[in-house]
Amino acid sequence: MNDISAIMTKAYKKNIVIPAFNMPHLPMVEPVVKALKASDTFGLIAVARLEWMKFSSQSIAAVAKEYDKWGDSRVTRLHLDHIPVIDEDHLKVDYMRDIKEAISVGYQSVMVDGSRLPLEENIRVTKEVVDYAHSHGAPVEAELGAVMGHEDGPMPSYEELFASLKGFTDVDEAIRFVKESGVDWLSVAVGSVHGAISQASRDKKKVTARVHIERLRELNKALDIPLVLHGGSGMAVSYLLDSFKEGIAKLNIGTDIRQAYESNVKESIEAGQEAVYKRVLEIVEELQIGGSAQKLFG
Repeated sequence: MNDISAIMTKAYKKNIVIPAFNMPHLPMVEPVVKALKASDTFGLIAVARLEWMKFSSQSIAAVAKEYDKWGDSRVTRLHLDHIPVIDEDHLKVDYMRDIKEAISVGYQSVMVDGSRLPLEENIRVTKEVVDYAHSHGAPVEAELGAVMGHEDGPMPSYEELFASLKGFTDVDEAIRFVKESGVDWLSVAVGSVHGAISQASRDKKKVTARVHIERLRELNKALDIPLVLHGGSGMAVSYLLDSFKEGIAKLNIGTDIRQAYESNVKESIEAGQEAVYKRVLEIVEELQIGGSAQKLFG
């Protein structure tokens, strides 16, 4: 297994969170890496399928090429984010093709998202990816539960969702899922919300979400593997800081830096990049993770 597996496990054991910054636009890679270097913070450069399908990151290979220009092994690794089996438009995806391509061009970890499938099918698909990725030295992330936000149309009331625990990751299902799939990291649904991706709503401010700490604590105790929180942008920081003590070792951040870029790129690409650089430094300070590279690598 390549070293990101050991890095993530160390982060989990030390209650250090690793931010994963999503790249919907290629020019964002450079300023994110520069900000991580400037703050000595370890983070992942990540791209999800929807970011080359609905934004402008172009392709798996294009992001890898851009990463090769700017990536720094002291503070970064390259991660393939959400590769759905059924996508946000309810279409089937050739997920194994994407997984295989990513590993072949240098992505060090991958995520398959079967969360729209029944439990048994999600387990089967995830194990298929785990078997392939592990044979090539790459750890695998998967998702169980429903992290809302990517589908078109109005979202249900957040307060109703949180109170009902609708879509939240079930502890007993998670125990079975991890045991039978062999997955390395698990993305859990405990209150976070994805940023909207439809043209009508992608520029709007996200709902201020929070984390159901008790459910997260139950999952962490039962699973004892690195847990992942998607939809980090816009979450109440106090809940995030608490979540890092309860098993969240990876936090996905996309909307926050994308909107910073898109709001300023109309002036110039350089202005967009500067906005991303400043926002990443602010996020590092808010999350209190500056200097994490030193803590992880000594």
